[in-house]
Amino acid sequence: MDLDRTDDRRKLFAVAGGIALLAGVGGLLIGRTMAEPTAAEPAAEAGEHGEEEENGPEGFVAVAAENVASIGIKTEKVAAGALGSEILAQATATAPPQGRSSATARADGALTSISKRLGDAVGAGETIALLESREASAIMAERASAAARAQAATSALNRERRLFEENITARQDLEAAQAEAAQAQAELRRTEAAVRAAGVTSDGRHIAVRSLISGRITKMDAELGAFVSAGTELFEIANPRSVQIEAAVPWADAQRVRPGDPAVIELGGGETLQASVRSTTPSLDPESRAATVVLSPAGVPAGLTQGQAFRVRITPRGSATDSRIVLPEGAVQSVEGRDVVFVQVRGGFQATPVTAGGRSGGRIEILEGLKPGAVVATEGAFVLKSQLGASEAEH
Repeated sequence: MDLDRTDDRRKLFAVAGGIALLAGVGGLLIGRTMAEPTAAEPAAEAGEHGEEEENGPEGFVAVAAENVASIGIKTEKVAAGALGSEILAQATATAPPQGRSSATARADGALTSISKRLGDAVGAGETIALLESREASAIMAERASAAARAQAATSALNRERRLFEENITARQDLEAAQAEAAQAQAELRRTEAAVRAAGVTSDGRHIAVRSLISGRITKMDAELGAFVSAGTELFEIANPRSVQIEAAVPWADAQRVRPGDPAVIELGGGETLQASVRSTTPSLDPESRAATVVLSPAGVPAGLTQGQAFRVRITPRGSATDSRIVLPEGAVQSVEGRDVVFVQVRGGFQATPVTAGGRSGGRIEILEGLKPGAVVATEGAFVLKSQLGASEAEH
């Protein structure tokens, strides 16, 4: 009996020890499992770092080159300068001498035909109206008389030449006939020139009113059947593609301007047009007390028309410049309390901190942080600032 009880106790201790051993091993495994990170955590961390690398450096705004214009961003290549070196002036687009002309009546008469209306396009030498005039008949009659005299003089010259060759007449008779024929031909040429200058038509009754240049009719003072005097301006024609810029510059600033100096025409809406100085008037306008500086634009965009007013910036080449740069005020934005400009780089724009200086006339000086030759966003910089703020908020 005692031996059986002893065996039962030994078996019970063995079972309890096995259970304790299993519990200890299980606890160790569970502790290791909870303490060690899962395989998904490193992957997530790697994914976060990879996303940060794809977003580019701090302050970078990704914009595809083909989308820059479509979202309202305009860029400008900056150059060294200073507010003191720029001359700001109001200007007007006008027609150069070869871009505008008047069609006048060449003689007294009545308007019997008008083939064009206000705003119509005309070509150089094209007939705009017909003027019935007695002078046309007189000019044609004079030409006919001159032609008859020239023919008679030519016949007399041929006859005298034949008689001289037959030794019937003297040389002086032949020379006299030659002189008369030459005089008659000269008179004929004069009358033919008068016909062309007056614009007499082939019927000999009308005088044509023609345009001297190609362009459009911008003014007309002609009424069908009206009697007009010689020299009356009936039409005004202007070539819209021929434009020059006249800027009113104070005399003190005009003395610094020389032909060939670069200039920028501000067309509005952020649009600019490069130009150069053609000439400067030596006298002042009696009303504005300013000199007129004539600028030649580099091309004429569709939006530029004669009579349009805008502002120009002239940079005299002899002005002293330093490392400062002058930009439109809208190009400088405040990001986290710092002034920045958005410099165009590969794939987008980089917000670059700058030190701003003085401001005048919508322009601002950049003292530090930007070098000449960089391309910056001058129009639509606020859009880039908004995109930059939205991108940082996501992170």
